[in-house]
Amino acid sequence: MIMPLDFLLRWLSGLLTVAWLGGAGYILYRWHEGELVSDHWLILGAVMLLWSFLGFLPILLFRRSGRDEPKPIRSNQTQRLARPDGSEIHVEFYGDDQAPTIILTHGWGPDSLIWYYAKKQLTDQFRVIVWDLPGLGKSKKPKNRDYSLEKYARDLEAVLDLAGDQPVLLLGHSMGGMILLTFCRLFPEQLKRRVAGLVIVDSTYTNPLKTTILSKLLLALQKPVLEPLLYLSIALSPVLWLTSWLSYLNGLTLLTTEISGFTGKETRGQLNFATLIGLKASPGVLARGTLAMLRFNETETLAQISIPTLVVVGKSDIATRPFANQRISEQVPQAELAVLTPGGHMGLMERNQQFAEVVRTFGVACLGLKR
Repeated sequence: MIMPLDFLLRWLSGLLTVAWLGGAGYILYRWHEGELVSDHWLILGAVMLLWSFLGFLPILLFRRSGRDEPKPIRSNQTQRLARPDGSEIHVEFYGDDQAPTIILTHGWGPDSLIWYYAKKQLTDQFRVIVWDLPGLGKSKKPKNRDYSLEKYARDLEAVLDLAGDQPVLLLGHSMGGMILLTFCRLFPEQLKRRVAGLVIVDSTYTNPLKTTILSKLLLALQKPVLEPLLYLSIALSPVLWLTSWLSYLNGLTLLTTEISGFTGKETRGQLNFATLIGLKASPGVLARGTLAMLRFNETETLAQISIPTLVVVGKSDIATRPFANQRISEQVPQAELAVLTPGGHMGLMERNQQFAEVVRTFGVACLGLKR
């Protein structure tokens, strides 16, 4: 998931990547010109150059393989929703059309492919609807460059209309949870009438810089450093896209994904999948959405939510720390907290079976189903 901290890490890894690749080229050039005589310099330069493009291989090979590694699977049951701002929403349907419905809203950076495990593990009892946030995946970006939480909450209401008249469960991860809270403020009439319950996963109720690791430092850097970097990312989007892919090849992006999203228990495929899915989107689009998150604050909304709510958090989540999720569970009147142990920001993948079970148990109780 791309949170404000991730953008800073992306810039740092990009700068390190350029410095590493430039250093390799400089050493080889100096050796070729005879200014560096020893062959040790040739070996060093060659190794640095090789690592620049193949460093991801040893990092992945040292991770364990899993029996069910995530894959980019799409449904053949789809629908597209045209929106007034020029965007189009790509929606996919899984499971029995007559089963109770769960609508899954992904976080910022990846797209609905991130729900690989949930789509497999929840469709035995539920109809699962997933959608790509406009600007990501197969959804077209808005022409007016509106990437606000309010825009996406209105988009979610449009997706909700596709579920029919039966009550549904809304589930959102990371920024997806922030979209759910914004939805509750904008459309309180939909709660109980159309929405039977909420599942908020590894999310926050306010500016995510306040609830991430190193929050005091990042808040101090928000105006003088982070926001200018985000605007620079919009202007230099193709350059940042290139350095991001180079950072993947040398392994830095894999390491930052592991640090920000996992706890070291993830499989090789989970780490690689989560990293690659976050590299597809335009850095300019990601920067605009991240700027919108910096203005997010639904603290006052929590007490107004009138339906059962499940808050799920990884015990070791550093992107949206557990205290933020605990506060949501304490402030929402009918909320309960589930902690994934061990689990980071990507517990929905790393602890996918445990995640599916807590969602299933809550969904069955919330929708009045039989196990």
